[in-house]
Amino acid sequence: MVRKGGAVRRSSKHGSHISALKRLSLLDPATAEPPPLQTDPSAPDESTTCPDQVYLHAAAIFQSTHLEKPAAQRLISYGSRSEVSVPAVRAEASQRLAFQLAFNTLKYQELLEDVLIDSCFCVSQPMLDGRMSLVAVMLTDLMDRKFLPRMQPANQAEEEVKAVREVEACLLRFRTKLVASLARCRIKHDLLMLENILPENIRHRQERATQLPLYAWINTLRSSFEEVSEVLRTLGFSCVKSVGQLEGRTFCRDAHCHDLLVFPNSVKRDLTDTRLLSDHRLVIQDKSCCVGPWALRPLLAEGGDVLMTGCFSAQTVAHVAAVAASASAHTHAETHTLSQSNTRGQSTVIVCLGDEPPSQTDELQNTLFKLGCKNVKLLSVSLESLDVSDTRLQEVRVMVVMPACSLSAVSNPVDYIMQENRDPRLMLDLSHGSVSPEKLQTLVCRQRKDLQRVVQFPQVRAVLYSTCSVHPEENEEVLKTILSQTQEIHSTAPPYRLSSPGLLQDEDGSQEMKASFFRLEASDHHNGCFVALLTRQPEPEVIETPQEVLARAAAKGLLDGLHPNQPIKKEGRGRRSRRAPANQARSMKTRPHATQSDQSRVAEFLSHEMKGSSSAPTVCHQSEKPCSSRRLSQGMFSRTGSTPNTTGSTSKTSGLSTDVIPR
Repeated sequence: MVRKGGAVRRSSKHGSHISALKRLSLLDPATAEPPPLQTDPSAPDESTTCPDQVYLHAAAIFQSTHLEKPAAQRLISYGSRSEVSVPAVRAEASQRLAFQLAFNTLKYQELLEDVLIDSCFCVSQPMLDGRMSLVAVMLTDLMDRKFLPRMQPANQAEEEVKAVREVEACLLRFRTKLVASLARCRIKHDLLMLENILPENIRHRQERATQLPLYAWINTLRSSFEEVSEVLRTLGFSCVKSVGQLEGRTFCRDAHCHDLLVFPNSVKRDLTDTRLLSDHRLVIQDKSCCVGPWALRPLLAEGGDVLMTGCFSAQTVAHVAAVAASASAHTHAETHTLSQSNTRGQSTVIVCLGDEPPSQTDELQNTLFKLGCKNVKLLSVSLESLDVSDTRLQEVRVMVVMPACSLSAVSNPVDYIMQENRDPRLMLDLSHGSVSPEKLQTLVCRQRKDLQRVVQFPQVRAVLYSTCSVHPEENEEVLKTILSQTQEIHSTAPPYRLSSPGLLQDEDGSQEMKASFFRLEASDHHNGCFVALLTRQPEPEVIETPQEVLARAAAKGLLDGLHPNQPIKKEGRGRRSRRAPANQARSMKTRPHATQSDQSRVAEFLSHEMKGSSSAPTVCHQSEKPCSSRRLSQGMFSRTGSTPNTTGSTSKTSGLSTDVIPR
């Protein structure tokens, strides 16, 4: 007893670390609350009833995203990434559990490997390479459960249970050695809490994620702000003025996007009970994904279609469709330019799907149908394969570019990746708090390539560029590169310039681009994002003199002997000749219809010139005056008795459906 007591006194400093082992937990504090879709408050904690299928799903995600060390330094092998087969998990709560478990395994991969090696688990319990990823995720969950046995879930298929139960039995048999190895690793790194082993920026991101509110945009295709507010008030919700006042059953309107409502994160179950979510009148989505669609509203005031390309979810497409329909309806109500029989009332949202598999295309179509989107067209082609003269794109005036980015401005990567259908492989970089230079350069090259292609469409008036990154390489610098390249091609007048996206400006931005982009810094209230707008500058005005117009008409033989460069004979002041010259009289006698024919041919020539000049895309503003060449042409028409076609537009058949257009 004395020896044992003496041993305790000699190791009292480290004994406090070992005694605190019972409080160890690898999962983030943000995941302590029940999953969002679990509506039974009396249900047991998901961490103690994790189904076997969730373990398999998490193991597949971890195996395809883990940090792979060089062969000389690799003591634990997780198998080939090409051999990964992700099981189908349809329940959203189970999917989130699997993603969160895989993400935490990525964060603590180094620590887990130290524990497995120090305890000699890999030597005494040999596993196939394909099962080591399952060992890692189950050890992560076992540590979070303080090495207590798992409550066995019911209704599981026998073939899915076998591999999981074998690994679980091995871990429980080795539990004592695993606990001792974890304690030694904690003493080695002098960790009061296991999360202290993470980088500081990762810990700050986790703290922000616990305080993020819940954002939901109003689906104006099915409801309105007044209707949604009335439903919320009848159910006991009260409207407050700012996000800082959110507490309990309250909500407020977002300061930047007026179709976006903000709620405390704790009322998600209450919103589900209101049927606003199931009826798709409210759509839950992160604010960083809603800023871009809202910025499109002033760009669509003059009509035209929208072309979307990049990485985005069905909710983002639906949000753009709702904004486009609302902007078109507002414009048409003010101008009364459309008759009730005109079916081309709404702006169409055209989506480049690229190489998406048919299953994802069908899922996208089903989601858009549920959300009430009838003004969406899906193109099963990539941006590179689109022809700039494609007849389906002739009405496109705005392009939305949301490329794949590092997501470095996102505080809750698991929720974001699941909600926006992003590549799970991004979790590796997000779990370590930094993006490798090689990965960042690959993303930047892709973003630059997309922008280079977008600015080649001559009919486009504006390009909206949006990312969820804090890296200037993906934001300001890639835009400056594109603008400099276009300026080199068009040295006299570059076609695009940076313009204000119509939102609150970033006060901390650079002086050069301060008024030309919108930056939302990541904080306790929202994730971060970057939005920039490129607008096409008006074409330089070409002024032609009457002599130049007549000279071109004479060159085409429309004047029949008249020479525009021939000097005009001046007569005396105040005297008018009542007699026509002899040669002119003889000409009129021999050609009685020459004047009428010449006038009609000149009118035809000028009409052709007007159509040619109006085909070039320009940015028209109400305050701008028509160019002098058009005034000249209209004046010539008035003299010849013809009426010009000033509309310059052709009607297009309405395609307000979500049909997939084949290649």
